[in-house]
Amino acid sequence: MGQVIHIDAAWRSLNKKHEELCGDRVQIRQNEKCIVMVLADGLGSGVKANILSTLTSTIVSEMVFSGMTLKDAIDTIVATLPVDQEREVAYSTFTIIQIYYDGTAVIARFDNPVTVLIRDGRRWYPETVVHDLNGKKVYVAHFTVQPEDYIVTFSDGVLYAGLGMTLNFGWGQEEVEEFLVTHLRENDSAADVSRLLLANVDSLYGGMPGDDSTVACIHVIPARETRVMVGPPSDPEDDRKVVERLMSATGRKICCGGTTSLIVSRVTGHELTTDNLISFVSDVPPKGFIRGVDLVTEGVLTLQKVSRFLERAAGEPVFAEQLLISRETDGATCLAQELMKSSAVTFMVGLSDNPAHDAIAYSPLSLNAKIRLIEDLQKYLRKMGKIVTIEMY
Repeated sequence: MGQVIHIDAAWRSLNKKHEELCGDRVQIRQNEKCIVMVLADGLGSGVKANILSTLTSTIVSEMVFSGMTLKDAIDTIVATLPVDQEREVAYSTFTIIQIYYDGTAVIARFDNPVTVLIRDGRRWYPETVVHDLNGKKVYVAHFTVQPEDYIVTFSDGVLYAGLGMTLNFGWGQEEVEEFLVTHLRENDSAADVSRLLLANVDSLYGGMPGDDSTVACIHVIPARETRVMVGPPSDPEDDRKVVERLMSATGRKICCGGTTSLIVSRVTGHELTTDNLISFVSDVPPKGFIRGVDLVTEGVLTLQKVSRFLERAAGEPVFAEQLLISRETDGATCLAQELMKSSAVTFMVGLSDNPAHDAIAYSPLSLNAKIRLIEDLQKYLRKMGKIVTIEMY
């Protein structure tokens, strides 16, 4: 089965009061087939817990991501994790969520709170099997996700919120589930859900968390292919074919470049207008508008800035989140946001030597340089788990 869904994933943590490091750790790995999310909770708090949870989440996600079966990966980590002799509990607990883009999914949980699954505004429970691995119980559920499902997992610090303070016995699993079902709004992003739940946890702790608290959320979204037309085709006879392919995208339709925009305008019969509000802050030319096209930008300068944005976003999750919620309206920010929100992207690259570039003294762009630029965008987007293809015309 091909790609039917894509994943929006996010997580947030609160450190235990007076601790500089969090004892919980989340790792998210994505490629063109699946996403793997691991939430590990190290025993205790501070440096030791941070190291244990980081090791656990990194090793498990790497093993599963590199093709090891979930059972073998869990077997390995469960056998590897030492046990605290005094308390007879493992030094790190974990939850593993693996979802393929055809919708098949599995959740494996060892000593962490139950993962919450919400569909159509209601809690639902996939069938769960208990496996005994080296004397440790691991709960495993295999199921199929649907677009708009939410999957929320968290560390036990969330359940202890308010313990002995606002609530005698802490918040509890049932209360957390009820809170999520009650407060979840249609179209909430994974980041929205993580932020909402953790804000309430912080409030119940009176702003002084008694334990590390982490929330990781997955929002299943329908797969949508964004198409980006960059540059005119080498044969003008192909103009109509390429534009029609652009306009048939299931996701966003994006046009980059002045000559390209004129071709799209001519073939669709819709007028090209430009943004009259030229920003003195932005270092890229203004956007254009064509009815039926979601975004029209200038070519070279805009794509170069988008490349810089995506290179940084691929390596810095905090910057990526800031970029996604940025209210800047310049072409580069808008294009970067569109690409990051897409599950699959096809760049439709025209191989014509664009005569417009001959007149641009500040940035002569050879065809090879343009192709290398698009290949860089492909590389950064793939790092974020996007399915990216390049078509040449």
